[in-house]
Amino acid sequence: MKVAVFPGSFDPLTLGHLDLIKRGSALFDQLAVAVMANESKHPLFTLDERLKQVKEAVAGLDNVSVITSQGLTVDLMNKIGADYLMRGLRNSKDFEYERDIATINQFLDDQVEPVFFLADPKYQHLSSSLLKEVTMAGGDISAYLPANINAALEKRLDERQMRQVKKHNEKRR
Repeated sequence: MKVAVFPGSFDPLTLGHLDLIKRGSALFDQLAVAVMANESKHPLFTLDERLKQVKEAVAGLDNVSVITSQGLTVDLMNKIGADYLMRGLRNSKDFEYERDIATINQFLDDQVEPVFFLADPKYQHLSSSLLKEVTMAGGDISAYLPANINAALEKRLDERQMRQVKKHNEKRR
């Protein structure tokens, strides 16, 4: 049985991520999407929120599970019996970064087999960080997000705006 892990912060999960997940589910018998904590990326959503969002987005893919883990990806892979580490590549910068990560993972566990998917050209320019930046500046990124995640993003931004207004009004008093 071919079992793969696709780790990421998925904050938010984009249509580019979803495309890779669908393609991976066609190649592997089981694909575990691992929603990982990466506080250095200043997450917009909590780990639990992202886990729920990704589960909703992949609900129709029977051989895809959504999990979370802390620590080394190779430890997670050993825990669930995965041999393949799935990653997406948008450009040469991604390749260089992912190549180095793959080398370290293979050093840690020589049974890890990295599998790289080239991003669909219509998603090559996407990154969760870029999309967050655009939306925080008022841009509409709904064309790049699954509907459930776009709705959650709009709600989160409304909540932030309300907190800012409240904070501003308190300062004026």
